[in-house]
Amino acid sequence: MIKKNISRRSLVKFGAGALGTGILTAGISSNLVVSEQAVAQAVVQEEKKDLTPEQALQSLIEGNQRFVTRKRRSPNQTPTRLVEVAKSQKPFASILGCADSRVPAEIVFDQGFGDLFVCRVAGNIATSEEIGSLEFGSLILNSKVIMVLGHKRCGAVDATIKGAQVPGHISSLLDAIQLGVEKSKNLPGDKVENACKANILVQVQKLKSSLVLSQLIEQGKLKVVGAYYDLDDGKVTLLS
Repeated sequence: MIKKNISRRSLVKFGAGALGTGILTAGISSNLVVSEQAVAQAVVQEEKKDLTPEQALQSLIEGNQRFVTRKRRSPNQTPTRLVEVAKSQKPFASILGCADSRVPAEIVFDQGFGDLFVCRVAGNIATSEEIGSLEFGSLILNSKVIMVLGHKRCGAVDATIKGAQVPGHISSLLDAIQLGVEKSKNLPGDKVENACKANILVQVQKLKSSLVLSQLIEQGKLKVVGAYYDLDDGKVTLLS
């Protein structure tokens, strides 16, 4: 207790001399906040060095848990981090997500600049271009896990179930989702939810059939999983 009081008096004395009594409280408070942020940033960075695929996946799950429980750390979102990754990147995870505006990956997984390699397209489908991008993210950038992230009440999936007549290139999206719809049509329960989840698993298998990605999986350098995002509570649930 005595040591604590002495330390506090010393800090006050130093702060008064350097800043003046008028801004002492604000200055100390600000410095402490910056210090805590710096420590948290260093811890996060250390945790993400040389992650295994399993650890990378766990980092995503833990980030989502923080998001759901309103305990976000908002790591790697400072101006310092922006400059740090300006010339190079090493994302620890890749996300193949839906283009839906309600599912921003960095927010729902509580990540920041340079953490996630994100591909987004309506229906979270693995087109040739998306697969090529994710091959690059894994082979060149060393991402350790690819998550296909579908979500509740996906409009593209719903339109596919209903056989919607759509203009332009929209039909190519529905064609890519059709296999998932077919696989789920005899399942009990909510048809859209069943189809959304089946579609996620179809896209996971497409990714795993990639020669580049399958070799990385066999070498233990990559994990490919499917997950379902609940729009109502923000929770991500693994499917595979």
